[in-house]
Amino acid sequence: MKPKVIAVVGPTASGKTKLAIDLAKQVDGEVISADSRYVYKGFDIASAKPTIEEMDGIPHHLIDIVEPEVDYSVADFYDDARAKIYEIIQRGKTPIVAGGTGLYFRVLLETYDLPRVEANPELRAELDLREKEDLLEELKLLDPIGYEKVKDANKRRIVRALEVTKILGKPFSEASKEKEPEFDVDWKIPYIESREVLYDRINRRVDTMVEQGVIEETKQLLEKHGRIKNFVCTIGYQEILTYLDGEATLEEALDKLKQHTRNYAKRQLTWFRRNPALKINY
Repeated sequence: MKPKVIAVVGPTASGKTKLAIDLAKQVDGEVISADSRYVYKGFDIASAKPTIEEMDGIPHHLIDIVEPEVDYSVADFYDDARAKIYEIIQRGKTPIVAGGTGLYFRVLLETYDLPRVEANPELRAELDLREKEDLLEELKLLDPIGYEKVKDANKRRIVRALEVTKILGKPFSEASKEKEPEFDVDWKIPYIESREVLYDRINRRVDTMVEQGVIEETKQLLEKHGRIKNFVCTIGYQEILTYLDGEATLEEALDKLKQHTRNYAKRQLTWFRRNPALKINY
């Protein structure tokens, strides 16, 4: 019999945090974060990381576990989250995996078997310098099937697909295998009336971030860490930096932030629609 896990998924600003906490209270659960930004210390307001007050006494895991300089990979998440699931079950509690990073769920709870290929720092640095569209073009030539799988993903994921393809000398899609899911998953997604309602929530969340101090947070991170990749590539910080650099007015930067967040939500929905267990009405 497979171990039971609850998964709470959905796009940004859909209410995942509240749903996960409500469920945890009902089933004596603990929450494992499946958000690629929550792992980083200091990435608080821009990532909409839940506060201690919002957690409401429910234990949360994989939040604030690494410094922004660390390249926390999907493989790192898989190893850490899997260990946490069994640790929580051993304590007689229910593990609830909650977040919006689609690939994390595919690797941990679905059928995707992650290729274990050591990173090549020189090759990765070379690929990082190129534009996303250029990387996709090359991947499409080398691995059309792999291209279809990652074309809607972020640049980091595309870089990794090309990196694996070049290191192995064969298509990334051939290195990626299917596996039998390890857990019995009860999939949950917050109810949203429409796409328009979601977008309105996103716009209001950005306004709230400004009130909470996201501009000051960006300044502090810039001073402490400099323009490291994980910082400047995070939605929220990259737009505020254009304001701090004098490249945009605050209004222009916030409009861009709202637009980029809405686009990100669309990409998240694309990921989650692939899961037949999820009924998404918007």
